[in-house]
Amino acid sequence: MDLSLRYRPRTLDVVIYPGFKAIEAVATIHVFDDANARLAAAGHPPVYDMRITAPNAGSVKSHTLVSLEAHKALSTLALPDIAVVVGAPDIERALVDTPSIVDWCRSAAPRIGRMVGLCSGSFFLAEAGILSGRRATTHWSVAALLRKRYPDVRVQPDSIFVRDDELWTSAGVSSGMDLALAMIEEDLGRDIALAVARDLVVYLKRPGGQSQFSVHLNSQMTDHPTIRSVQEWILTTLYSEFTIADLARRAAMSERNFARVFAKETGHGPAEFIEIARVELARRLLEEQNLPIKTVAARSGFRSDDLMRRAFQRRCGVAPREYRERFAGTGVADQLTSVTPDL
Repeated sequence: MDLSLRYRPRTLDVVIYPGFKAIEAVATIHVFDDANARLAAAGHPPVYDMRITAPNAGSVKSHTLVSLEAHKALSTLALPDIAVVVGAPDIERALVDTPSIVDWCRSAAPRIGRMVGLCSGSFFLAEAGILSGRRATTHWSVAALLRKRYPDVRVQPDSIFVRDDELWTSAGVSSGMDLALAMIEEDLGRDIALAVARDLVVYLKRPGGQSQFSVHLNSQMTDHPTIRSVQEWILTTLYSEFTIADLARRAAMSERNFARVFAKETGHGPAEFIEIARVELARRLLEEQNLPIKTVAARSGFRSDDLMRRAFQRRCGVAPREYRERFAGTGVADQLTSVTPDL
């Protein structure tokens, strides 16, 4: 790519309003600001020209003690290249209290390169009608509400973030950083994004389709004590071979009833739960240890590395080797002294 095109300036507005989630706004600003700092270290001017925007310019109080100063008021006459609308704990009230954001999104979206809804900020995009027929996600706690209010939106409730052409949406707080890193990688190349990720002590980059929940967290949330006990046993013996008959006997249930109750309690069938758990264990081994792929597969309970590869493609969207390259130690220097040709 022509470096002059890659490093062209991009205006970026972070849209806030009374009661917004401060951490989402600040985290977004920090990630893109860090990218600018990395460019400066490599001798390049900043790419992201950021502004905090609100229905009215001035101090805007978040849902916490933090307030941010909005540099400018929303206007369809001065549109950014990228607009990031942050979420709020009470998104239904925010929609009622700030309809100007909905109107702005509706008018601005066709003329903006990227429109982003972080967490429950996706509701502003949905209310504006621009997510109609499109894939989107939001924080798990309001995913059902998003689907109920906007049945024409193709909600993907378990995804970290979703990109549907120029529309980007993310789950909760930290996933907004994953989304920002994905944008930076697309704009500036992998090395810059990796360097930013290292500064933030986060992984570059969790695939957008990765689950908002780990199976370990889900198992702790299961109400049925017998099913929770079976889940815990599975998670501590993933190297074992499991059959529905074995699991049903452990639960003192018929196979049919066990499968029904397990799916009701966990949202997954037993076989799917086991596969997800094995992928999660394999991910940790790939991230933390320099083990051969076959060894990772065996320790995670997969009968072969090919079975693990296929499970990884289904669950993470990448092969195990590619996952290791993304998430294991990167070896990126603390300061970029030059820009490689593929940047």
